[in-house]
Amino acid sequence: MPQPIPRYLVPFHPKKIPHHFVDVLVIGGGIAGLRAAMQAPKDLSVLIVTKDVERESNSTYAQGGIAGVLDATDDFSNHVEDTLTAGANLCDREVVEMVVREAPEHIRQLIDWGARFDTDPDGDLTLGREGGHSHNRIVHALGDSTGREIMRAMWTHAKQEMGAQVWQNTFTIDLLTQAGASGESECRGALVWNPYHGKTFIWAKQTVLCTGGAGQLFRETTNPAVATGDGHAIAFRAGAELADMEFMQFHPTVLYIAGSSRSLVTEAMRGEGAVLLDSNGHRFMPEYDERAELAPRDVVSQAIVAQMEKTKHPNVYLDLSHLDAAFVQKRFPGIAKTCLEFGIDITTDKIPVRPGAHYMLGGVVVDQHGASSVPRLWAAGEATSTGLHGANRLASNSLLEGLVYGARAGRAACDAALGEADSFRAIPLENPAVDTKSELLDLQDIRNSLKALMWRRASVWRDAEGLEEADHNLESWRRYVLSRQLIDPSGWELQNMLVVAELMIHSARQRNESRGVHLRTDFPETDPAWRRRILVRLEDGQIESRLDKMLE
Repeated sequence: MPQPIPRYLVPFHPKKIPHHFVDVLVIGGGIAGLRAAMQAPKDLSVLIVTKDVERESNSTYAQGGIAGVLDATDDFSNHVEDTLTAGANLCDREVVEMVVREAPEHIRQLIDWGARFDTDPDGDLTLGREGGHSHNRIVHALGDSTGREIMRAMWTHAKQEMGAQVWQNTFTIDLLTQAGASGESECRGALVWNPYHGKTFIWAKQTVLCTGGAGQLFRETTNPAVATGDGHAIAFRAGAELADMEFMQFHPTVLYIAGSSRSLVTEAMRGEGAVLLDSNGHRFMPEYDERAELAPRDVVSQAIVAQMEKTKHPNVYLDLSHLDAAFVQKRFPGIAKTCLEFGIDITTDKIPVRPGAHYMLGGVVVDQHGASSVPRLWAAGEATSTGLHGANRLASNSLLEGLVYGARAGRAACDAALGEADSFRAIPLENPAVDTKSELLDLQDIRNSLKALMWRRASVWRDAEGLEEADHNLESWRRYVLSRQLIDPSGWELQNMLVVAELMIHSARQRNESRGVHLRTDFPETDPAWRRRILVRLEDGQIESRLDKMLE
């Protein structure tokens, strides 16, 4: 029997830890979390808890933009079909249609809040195009800094108009749950930690989980250091049902400079005409897909890995030298600056790129209002599985999902909180200490080993042998890491990463087919019988899974 996954990571007792009470707790300060908090009326107390500083999130680092039907030559049906096609027949059509139809209003709202999207000389929005899109429908800002500009505008508006408290540099250790009147476990808030006051109980009528992604599980990733899958893990330990955990999207083009940190190279470059070349200068994408460089991300990533294997070269190259130099500099100033630090002029030199873990498609199962399977727990953004993305996310649908579901989850959570009594109390909840093992753990070494293992055995290409090796290693680490009660965020992050990695491997071993971002080299074909989702939850300390119904 594998080492049980503990319900709570740390010991606590209600008489030894401070208590804080709010109506609505929002965990995460990215686009989904901030949008959820902005739904709160003035008479509700709202607290936003962020793991790092306010603007440190995947949302801030998004380069490409937000997709929406804003041009007369485009229509909702086009955006819907592009999303469904990219999702490899695993999207929920009803969810896709809802999000696509709400997109234009959310984009206009951002403009009203002060977001400065790029425009042409006449003042009309400049609409870009990215892989998988049949029309130009991507609004972008400052060339390639869309996420940064959106988060600037939202935080500025929020601070002017919103009364929410914000606790920065605060790590959420676990969600707090207790059996409700029906006997079903309900979320009552969270146990958090920060370096100033240690552990604190935050008791909340309603909790909204918006913790972002899990790219840091892989050695090669576009994600910032905070993206360690914490929300996925704490929701799982609290009893929430998760889905699609085998689906991690790998962005095709990540700047590859040996020894340096990895930087995203936006898909918008290929939308503007950049081409991919291998180490021999050969343009290879037309051989893999008729859409060439504008194929969806899963197709391009898999083609790049295949070409790297053929040429025995560690990367391929993105070439913009045939485009107007002045246009390239204006359109992609951020990437131009980053590349120049390594002596690469993007207007004349080829940019070395390779795939990297980018977007976690799996997460907490929620309905169209953001409700999870745990009462009083709502979720939005990359920490969820809504049915929008299916087995592969269409470019620039992620910020859009964060806005739509952030607003919906925030509205629903606030409405629920308003319907409850004004006063509520802490619950008599405690978790005993366990015997501490005497030997020390090298947490960084285990973390590096985990990231290397996941990249080697569970990235763009997968097979049964590699997944079995990964599972064996994870079980070993789980035995001596999850059995301990560690004392700071570096330890809790590692424990969360191990849990989420195991959920990924568990689901990937079950899906004996290739679909979207999940490429099994031993099962290379897509099987219609697998047009269903794999659902996982915690039962008696172990991972239990079931297959959802077939999608229509």
